[in-house]
Amino acid sequence: MILYPFRYLWWLISSVRRSIGRPPEFVMFVLEEDLPALPDPPRPLWQRFTGRPRLSVKELGERFDRIARDRRIKGVVLHLRPAGMPMSTLQDLRELIATLRKSGKRVVAWAPSYSTGTYYLACACDEILMMPTGMIGALGFATTGMFLADGLARFGLGADFIQVSPYKSAADPLTKSKMSGELREQLTWLLDSQHHELATAIADSRHTDEAGAKKLIDSSPYGDDTALEGHAVDRIMSEEDLSAHLGPIGTWERAERKMRRPAPALGRGRYVALLRIEGMILDGRSGRLPVRPPIDIPLVGEERAGDLTVVQLARQVAADKRAAAAVLYVNSRGGSTTASEAMRLALETVARRKPLVVVMGRTAASGGYDVATPGAWIIARPSTLTGSIGVLGGKIVTGGLWSKLQFNRETIAFGNHAAINSDERPYSDEEREIVTREIDHLYRGFLDVVARARKMTPDELQPIAQGKVWTGRQALERKLVDELGGLDAGVIKARTLAGLPASAPLREVRGPRRMIPPLAEPAPAGGWFGYVLDGLTMLNRAPALAVMEYLPGELT
Repeated sequence: MILYPFRYLWWLISSVRRSIGRPPEFVMFVLEEDLPALPDPPRPLWQRFTGRPRLSVKELGERFDRIARDRRIKGVVLHLRPAGMPMSTLQDLRELIATLRKSGKRVVAWAPSYSTGTYYLACACDEILMMPTGMIGALGFATTGMFLADGLARFGLGADFIQVSPYKSAADPLTKSKMSGELREQLTWLLDSQHHELATAIADSRHTDEAGAKKLIDSSPYGDDTALEGHAVDRIMSEEDLSAHLGPIGTWERAERKMRRPAPALGRGRYVALLRIEGMILDGRSGRLPVRPPIDIPLVGEERAGDLTVVQLARQVAADKRAAAAVLYVNSRGGSTTASEAMRLALETVARRKPLVVVMGRTAASGGYDVATPGAWIIARPSTLTGSIGVLGGKIVTGGLWSKLQFNRETIAFGNHAAINSDERPYSDEEREIVTREIDHLYRGFLDVVARARKMTPDELQPIAQGKVWTGRQALERKLVDELGGLDAGVIKARTLAGLPASAPLREVRGPRRMIPPLAEPAPAGGWFGYVLDGLTMLNRAPALAVMEYLPGELT
């Protein structure tokens, strides 16, 4: 408060200085990689030199908002490059484009060539331009599963898992030799939903009906000549000719120097608290790789949402009287049942004291759906992957490997079931009955939680549970979510439920320092490889897993 007059005076002087001269008429943004929904959390100082910060969807939206408020800027050019983005992120970006267009700005897409993802994004723009000799690749969706059971057996390895139903297929790659009918059925309805989203976007952009849009998809790929003839693009044009076509073009950095900044906030009063649960849910503290590995490693190589971290954040928000409402952003396929339950119970405390709105990212399934149940309102993108209400448990069996290597392992155990989780052998009949009983118990508890939260009867819930995965649009039809939208919709809903004005700020909660000090635990030895090994250990400690299968969902 004491410094606010000085901050305001500096803003005033800066605004006058920035108003001298003109920004470029069009601002160009190069989208060449996946954009996280939220800015990356602050990293330790030593890690800040290992990579450049990523632009987030939220930060891009803030830049678009400033452009929308500046009358001197006519619009935006999106230079699109193939980047692995899930449909939900592309839908976030499409919403930003639609909002900018509603403000009267023109949005133009340009690319050397288009893939399914970039073309889906371009269809939200006023104009689609492509470089000479460019092409639109084969449009559509496909997914490939890898089933390792036979190959693992050759090395003496195997997997022994118990699942609530064949639809809870997270362990199928390890336990099966080919795709099951249930997994094939599930993947088919997911891809069909994504294909419908693409066809609808193309129909709106190209001013045709659904049949015409599907014909455009099925007739791909296109060269630059056939793309123009088939009205798949509006013009063929080099990037060097964009200025002649649109007017002066500049980068965001150049434009920002000539734009007024928002007035500084007082930093007092009631606000909406933002929490996030991103990555594999595990017992312990949240974390992320200090350096990105050269390859993506499912499950253990992801970000970690630890119950020790998330529970402390939830308790802080619950106790903060200035936090009038809370928005929980979930991007997780689940993980440990105990960690998910600890988070859910802490979030229920928040929900009892103030409105809690849940916004789902690209995935909020299994344990990621469990932690969403305390929300008074749940919002998802049409292509969010959610549901997977189910549990599984099991182990990797390595005994055959040691025999092939002629390594002799011998175990001495006291207690009838002390070695139940031993990796030397599969479960015995008695052990299988014990594990099955525990999995069934956890599943019934999961069903009870969801039924109470969603005000459904067990008979209504059972057909859509069983580990089945749904897109956000399908989940809305089945009453698993309440609205289709993104983070902005969640913030608006939270303000409404709390009776806050539209100007009430959104602030991310970083956690109480005395409870969660920075670098409380050192990074795992060995960089990203050590992080992966540590993740394997943490997953192995979980008594059961509420995790969704690893479904490829990124579009390049």
